[in-house]
Amino acid sequence: MNTNETADPTLDLGGRSDGRGDREDPAGDRPMSLEEIRASYAEHADWFHRFEWADRLVTGRYRRRQFGDASGRVLDVACGTGTNFRYLPESVDLVGIDLSPAMLAKARATLDGLDREGTLHRMDAAALAFPDDSFETVVSALSTCTFPDPVAALREMERVCRPGGRILLLEHGRSDVGAIARYQEWRADAHYAKTGCRWTQEPLSVAADAGLDVADANTALFGTVTTIEATPRTDD
Repeated sequence: MNTNETADPTLDLGGRSDGRGDREDPAGDRPMSLEEIRASYAEHADWFHRFEWADRLVTGRYRRRQFGDASGRVLDVACGTGTNFRYLPESVDLVGIDLSPAMLAKARATLDGLDREGTLHRMDAAALAFPDDSFETVVSALSTCTFPDPVAALREMERVCRPGGRILLLEHGRSDVGAIARYQEWRADAHYAKTGCRWTQEPLSVAADAGLDVADANTALFGTVTTIEATPRTDD
């Protein structure tokens, strides 16, 4: 297994609205900077790794269904502690990237524990240091909610995915059940301030803003989980 570090460039972290009425996205006025996100994950990497079993208990079935038939050279964007790795076929050529060195250290431990090969890089999802058309499959889970610029990150995933390849996303967002959605909105600002997570986002709206060609999408867990399969656009 190889591990490399690729420094991330400085981004223009402009604000944006979530498009839901007049209510501002808690990240809208000033998203967390890359350094703030990196520091947060350095603080919480051990916790994420220790309680990965709980994440798998809730999301494992969706990760398996979404990523279980990935093929070829696969890029896992914002791989975190490597939760997706066990759900990817052993035949794939796995490459993982994450902004946080602390999370990548846990991802290395996950690869070792699974006894599988993979290459890990420290990299900003909005500025991937890979040539165009580098991967047959690009996967990412529970990530767009934390990206300072999720649209830029999704466009980068599309750029590095080969024509005929697939972009497979597992995201979470605002519930379609009123009581749950109201609780999420009530706690949205505090949740973002603590974790950097926009848990009232609309994953399909973010995908549309990025111009992704969505081939299939489904929701589960009262609308809080969204799976998206997209294909790279081709030049006419």
